[in-house]
Amino acid sequence: MATNENRKIKRVLFLCTGNYYRSRFAEELFNFLARKAEAPWIADSCGLACERGAANLGPIASFTENALLERGITLSAPIRLPKRVSREDLLRADRIIALNEEEHRPLVEYLFPDLNEKVEFWQVGDIDVTPPRQGIRQMDERVNDFFRTLTSSPT
Repeated sequence: MATNENRKIKRVLFLCTGNYYRSRFAEELFNFLARKAEAPWIADSCGLACERGAANLGPIASFTENALLERGITLSAPIRLPKRVSREDLLRADRIIALNEEEHRPLVEYLFPDLNEKVEFWQVGDIDVTPPRQGIRQMDERVNDFFRTLTSSPT
Protein backbone atom coordinates (compact mmCIF):
# COMPACT_ATOMS: atom_id res chain seq x y z
CA MET A 1 0.00 0.00 0.00
CA ALA A 2 1.36 3.41 -0.97
CA THR A 3 1.78 5.94 1.81
CA ASN A 4 0.69 9.55 1.65
CA GLU A 5 4.34 10.56 1.31
CA ASN A 6 4.46 8.77 -2.05
CA ARG A 7 1.33 10.51 -3.38
CA LYS A 8 0.74 14.13 -4.22
CA ILE A 9 -1.72 15.70 -1.82
CA LYS A 10 -4.68 17.12 -3.71
CA ARG A 11 -6.73 20.06 -2.49
CA VAL A 12 -10.45 20.68 -2.22
CA LEU A 13 -11.72 24.18 -1.52
CA PHE A 14 -15.22 24.66 -0.12
CA LEU A 15 -16.78 28.10 -0.60
CA CYS A 16 -19.74 29.76 1.04
CA THR A 17 -20.62 33.35 1.74
CA GLY A 18 -19.14 34.03 5.18
CA ASN A 19 -16.93 30.97 5.90
CA TYR A 20 -18.77 30.60 9.18
CA TYR A 21 -21.22 27.71 8.77
CA ARG A 22 -21.52 25.66 5.57
CA SER A 23 -18.01 25.69 4.14
CA ARG A 24 -16.48 25.19 7.59
CA PHE A 25 -18.63 22.11 8.20
CA ALA A 26 -17.74 20.71 4.77
CA GLU A 27 -14.02 21.37 5.30
CA GLU A 28 -13.87 19.72 8.72
CA LEU A 29 -15.97 16.72 7.71
CA PHE A 30 -13.95 16.17 4.52
CA ASN A 31 -10.63 16.36 6.39
CA PHE A 32 -11.92 13.92 9.02
CA LEU A 33 -12.89 11.44 6.27
CA ALA A 34 -9.55 11.91 4.47
CA ARG A 35 -7.52 11.34 7.66
CA LYS A 36 -9.57 8.27 8.55
CA ALA A 37 -9.12 6.78 5.06
CA GLU A 38 -5.49 7.97 4.75
CA ALA A 39 -6.53 9.54 1.45
CA PRO A 40 -4.19 11.99 -0.33
CA TRP A 41 -6.67 14.85 -0.09
CA ILE A 42 -6.98 17.90 2.13
CA ALA A 43 -9.75 20.49 2.29
CA ASP A 44 -9.79 24.16 3.09
CA SER A 45 -12.67 26.62 3.14
CA CYS A 46 -13.15 30.31 2.48
CA GLY A 47 -15.88 32.89 2.16
CA LEU A 48 -16.79 34.83 -0.95
CA ALA A 49 -18.27 37.77 1.00
CA CYS A 50 -17.20 37.51 4.64
CA GLU A 51 -18.29 41.09 5.24
CA ARG A 52 -21.91 39.92 4.98
CA GLY A 53 -21.40 37.96 8.21
CA ALA A 54 -20.88 41.02 10.41
CA ALA A 55 -23.46 39.71 12.90
CA ASN A 56 -21.76 36.31 13.24
CA LEU A 57 -20.59 35.63 16.79
CA GLY A 58 -17.25 33.92 17.33
CA PRO A 59 -15.05 32.17 14.79
CA ILE A 60 -17.55 29.46 13.72
CA ALA A 61 -21.30 28.86 13.98
CA SER A 62 -22.25 27.04 17.17
CA PHE A 63 -24.52 24.65 15.26
CA THR A 64 -21.59 23.79 12.97
CA GLU A 65 -19.31 23.05 15.91
CA ASN A 66 -22.05 21.02 17.64
CA ALA A 67 -22.81 19.01 14.49
CA LEU A 68 -19.12 18.18 14.11
CA LEU A 69 -18.85 17.14 17.76
CA GLU A 70 -21.91 14.88 17.31
CA ARG A 71 -19.91 13.12 14.57
CA GLY A 72 -16.82 12.76 16.75
CA ILE A 73 -14.94 15.56 14.98
CA THR A 74 -13.10 17.95 17.27
CA LEU A 75 -11.90 21.28 15.95
CA SER A 76 -8.28 22.01 16.70
CA ALA A 77 -7.63 24.96 18.99
CA PRO A 78 -7.52 27.79 18.48
CA ILE A 79 -10.44 27.76 16.10
CA ARG A 80 -9.57 30.10 13.24
CA LEU A 81 -11.67 33.04 12.16
CA PRO A 82 -13.49 33.05 8.82
CA LYS A 83 -11.26 33.92 5.89
CA ARG A 84 -11.99 35.50 2.54
CA VAL A 85 -11.10 33.59 -0.61
CA SER A 86 -8.22 34.78 -2.76
CA ARG A 87 -7.27 34.06 -6.34
CA GLU A 88 -4.35 31.99 -5.00
CA ASP A 89 -6.77 29.80 -3.00
CA LEU A 90 -8.70 29.03 -6.18
CA LEU A 91 -5.59 28.39 -8.27
CA ARG A 92 -4.12 25.99 -5.67
CA ALA A 93 -7.28 23.88 -5.48
CA ASP A 94 -7.75 20.72 -7.52
CA ARG A 95 -11.51 20.82 -6.88
CA ILE A 96 -13.66 23.78 -5.83
CA ILE A 97 -17.16 23.43 -4.43
CA ALA A 98 -19.40 26.45 -3.85
CA LEU A 99 -22.19 25.34 -1.54
CA ASN A 100 -25.12 27.17 -3.14
CA GLU A 101 -25.31 27.93 -6.84
CA GLU A 102 -27.99 30.64 -6.69
CA GLU A 103 -26.12 32.51 -3.98
CA HIS A 104 -22.51 31.89 -5.02
CA ARG A 105 -22.39 31.78 -8.81
CA PRO A 106 -22.93 35.56 -9.12
CA LEU A 107 -20.17 36.20 -6.55
CA VAL A 108 -17.73 33.85 -8.29
CA GLU A 109 -18.53 35.38 -11.71
CA TYR A 110 -18.04 38.89 -10.33
CA LEU A 111 -14.87 38.24 -8.31
CA PHE A 112 -13.15 35.64 -10.52
CA PRO A 113 -14.83 35.56 -13.94
CA ASP A 114 -11.90 33.74 -15.53
CA LEU A 115 -12.06 30.94 -12.93
CA ASN A 116 -15.82 30.38 -12.93
CA GLU A 117 -15.53 27.17 -14.99
CA LYS A 118 -13.32 25.62 -12.29
CA VAL A 119 -16.10 25.84 -9.67
CA GLU A 120 -18.70 23.14 -9.00
CA PHE A 121 -21.95 24.30 -7.44
CA TRP A 122 -24.09 22.45 -4.90
CA GLN A 123 -27.53 23.40 -3.59
CA VAL A 124 -27.24 23.88 0.18
CA GLY A 125 -29.00 27.05 1.29
CA ASP A 126 -27.86 29.34 4.08
CA ILE A 127 -29.86 29.55 7.34
CA ASP A 128 -32.25 32.13 5.90
CA VAL A 129 -33.36 29.50 3.36
CA THR A 130 -32.65 26.10 4.95
CA PRO A 131 -32.81 25.36 8.69
CA PRO A 132 -29.33 24.45 10.03
CA ARG A 133 -30.21 20.84 10.91
CA GLN A 134 -31.45 20.25 7.37
CA GLY A 135 -28.48 22.07 5.83
CA ILE A 136 -26.04 20.05 7.95
CA ARG A 137 -27.74 16.82 6.84
CA GLN A 138 -27.53 17.89 3.19
CA MET A 139 -23.84 18.79 3.51
CA ASP A 140 -23.09 15.56 5.37
CA GLU A 141 -24.60 13.52 2.54
CA ARG A 142 -22.97 15.59 -0.22
CA VAL A 143 -19.50 15.60 1.36
CA ASN A 144 -19.63 11.85 2.03
CA ASP A 145 -20.78 11.12 -1.54
CA PHE A 146 -18.15 13.49 -2.95
CA PHE A 147 -15.42 11.90 -0.83
CA ARG A 148 -16.44 8.38 -1.92
CA THR A 149 -16.37 9.48 -5.58
CA LEU A 150 -12.91 11.03 -5.21
CA THR A 151 -11.39 8.05 -3.45
CA SER A 152 -12.99 5.37 -5.61
CA SER A 153 -11.79 6.87 -8.90
CA PRO A 154 -8.16 6.66 -10.05
CA THR A 155 -6.16 9.76 -9.05
